[in-house]
Amino acid sequence: MHHKSGRLKSGALLAYASPAIPIAAMGVPVAIYLPPFYAQDMGLGLTVVGVVFMLARIWDVITDPVLGVLSDRFPSRWGRRRHWIALSVPIMVLAAWKLFLPNPDDVTAFYLITWMLIMYIAWTLLSVSHMAWGAELSPQYHERSRIQGVREIAILIGAIGVLGLPAVIEQFNPDNVGAARMASMGWFVIILLPLTVLWAVTKVGERPNHHETPHVSLLASWEIIRHNAEMRKILIGGMFTGVSVGITGGLFLFYASDILQLGQLSSAFLLLNFASGIAIVPIVISISGRFSKHAMLCGCVFLYALSLNLLWFLPPQSPLLTALTMMIMGIYMGSPAFLLRSMAADVIDEDTIKTGHNRTGLFFAIYSMTDKIGNAIAIGFTYIVLDAIGFAPGEVNTAEDITEFKILFIVPSLILNLIIVKTMINFPIDKIRQQKNQQILKDRASTHVSTSPESRTSLSYVTEESRP
Repeated sequence: MHHKSGRLKSGALLAYASPAIPIAAMGVPVAIYLPPFYAQDMGLGLTVVGVVFMLARIWDVITDPVLGVLSDRFPSRWGRRRHWIALSVPIMVLAAWKLFLPNPDDVTAFYLITWMLIMYIAWTLLSVSHMAWGAELSPQYHERSRIQGVREIAILIGAIGVLGLPAVIEQFNPDNVGAARMASMGWFVIILLPLTVLWAVTKVGERPNHHETPHVSLLASWEIIRHNAEMRKILIGGMFTGVSVGITGGLFLFYASDILQLGQLSSAFLLLNFASGIAIVPIVISISGRFSKHAMLCGCVFLYALSLNLLWFLPPQSPLLTALTMMIMGIYMGSPAFLLRSMAADVIDEDTIKTGHNRTGLFFAIYSMTDKIGNAIAIGFTYIVLDAIGFAPGEVNTAEDITEFKILFIVPSLILNLIIVKTMINFPIDKIRQQKNQQILKDRASTHVSTSPESRTSLSYVTEESRP
């Protein structure tokens, strides 16, 4: 049975979080490995692939709110989220097969854009529904951080797993390294996605929804966000963290190889940054249980802003100092993202009280969209500026070029993160206000329960308190 505290058993929490591993494992190679694979190995060329990936990303951003509304609007006897997650799996598996294990004779620009668009529909439906489901799993203020934090750890594990595969594959010296590398990543997703989703949807249930979810036009949806000051702050946080991660992520390999002169170790430090994030997230979850989420978020972001300044002083060819710096900067690898999603769940409570409508899917779709826009802005901005200052990756650069590169790498992220602190420092929804909101929702639901078909058909929670 679902206990009023809403605390999930560890087994149920792991089951819920597990699909985030293949979700991340799909995202990392799409950003890093697929473009050069299709441009070089498949022979489509840089311009064609660049245009295709730009159009696919624009498509992905446009479909986010549409699929978020869809997730809210059409429940099933399973609840509001799990059937959409299950439906996305065969589409995602087929798209992964076509993109990661293509027949070279079939590959054209039309082939690539078709499967990229199909993949993004499935991926958005899967990830937005999964985020919304997690936000609805518990009404408890700090338990929401625990749920989102464990999901974030799964994301980092998926990213590390799929980033480590190419290095393993290369040890076997296959005839076609590019194709073998892509195939290994494809199989990682194709095998893990159905298994983890099956475990999640059969192990963990959904809370009954006692609020109407009428049709909302996209224009009306934007009006909702425009009049919700707290959600605007969450979206600013999501977009600015997206820009910050995009800048440092997009430039990191250049920084490690050209500025720090670490050569083949560059990718290893990227993995170390992810691994540090996995170690830090549980610590942040534990500490945040004693403070408000926004205070913890401000603390993490401010510490990261301070740690960015260490990059001014890192001497070239100093792997130990670089490793220590990457471990400190791991505080940004996951912690702000899960705290923002946990805070978004609290904002949605308040919106539900004001409007009488539960729009979790829509809110998380728009959150996801702003994060992606932030990432896209970052890549465009940094590469244009990098070209303008005359920095040449892989070649000898002047001291002035190196200084300008460091300014680009450090200063924008530093400013953005200080803006996030200023935006979030007085965030109004703390634990006391969230508990009051939950009591209002509980009182409203008590007039609605016994007749609701959803309450009879959804699987009950697996919670700590219901353990036999």
